[in-house]
Amino acid sequence: MKDHPILKAARGEKTDYTPIWIMRQAGRYSERYRKIRAQAGSFMELCKNPKLAAEVTLIPIEEIGIDAAILFSDILVPLEKMGIDVSFVEGKGPILEPKAEKLEDVEKLKIPEPEKDLPYVLETIQLIKKRLTDRPLIGFSGAPFTLASYMLEGGSSKNYIAAKSTMWNEPELWDALMSKLAETVIEYLSSQIKAGVDLIQIFDSWMGVLSKDDYEKFVFPYTERIVNELKKRYPEIPIIHFGVNAGHLLEVNNRLSVDVIGLDWKTEIPFALERIDKSIQGNLDPVTLFADEKIIEERVRKILIEGLKARGHIFNLGHGILPPTDPKKAKFLVDTVHKVSKELRG
Repeated sequence: MKDHPILKAARGEKTDYTPIWIMRQAGRYSERYRKIRAQAGSFMELCKNPKLAAEVTLIPIEEIGIDAAILFSDILVPLEKMGIDVSFVEGKGPILEPKAEKLEDVEKLKIPEPEKDLPYVLETIQLIKKRLTDRPLIGFSGAPFTLASYMLEGGSSKNYIAAKSTMWNEPELWDALMSKLAETVIEYLSSQIKAGVDLIQIFDSWMGVLSKDDYEKFVFPYTERIVNELKKRYPEIPIIHFGVNAGHLLEVNNRLSVDVIGLDWKTEIPFALERIDKSIQGNLDPVTLFADEKIIEERVRKILIEGLKARGHIFNLGHGILPPTDPKKAKFLVDTVHKVSKELRG
């Protein structure tokens, strides 16, 4: 498995083609996924059902020939076991209660023990690994800032008023929350690695809303703590770090001991390569999959050519695949990446 192209690309080793996986690849664009989700009853119930979550994880392997599976779960799953009620409301997204507004609220939060508190996640990994013998399995977690934002805002946000004002005005509360989340993420990802995942992605989806100075001062140290501890425990496991609208943070994140930096579609690859020396992941605009196949192939070819100059390149979208996407276009994307990259790599 260590010679699989995704793992080699993460390590910066030569590959015969550019490997591809897609964020949210097991999702609502797939009719099979929609049927299984209906069977589970709700999104969170699906996350907690190892048999169904494993089945959903493998859909894109079987349907579109993707190069790696990613554990079907959600970044908010461990927060429930910290003492936060998480529910998903149609049209509104996640709702989290109670908000972590005071120091005593944070002190009440527990750091989950994954083997005891999140056994369904680990069982899902074990079930997937029994069936997925020829491709890597990606584990993941949210990063402290993105998780803290959900906990302070009580859900999704446009302006991050609660998160930013807490960060600036209440340093003791901020440090307590971010430290507790960092410890939670370390233990959660460690348990996934022990259960069998081959590489991990840390989603700091919302870090791009911060200025470089604020990110460097209030967020980066906690992510760095996670990465350093995981690299100490599991030096052979590649780590991908990803966030949206974060081109201005590339130079800061290049200091992380991660193997791969994920790029959104607005961050040009040549721009990124002037600022980082890691392998890259990305970065096709998800909406490109609504264009004609000729346009998709042109855009893919451009990204693949630019990616040849990187230490290593894993192809992906610049964010998650969109629910109305035609599955045939997703399959066309995978086939095109394989075909064109083989041709370019000779």
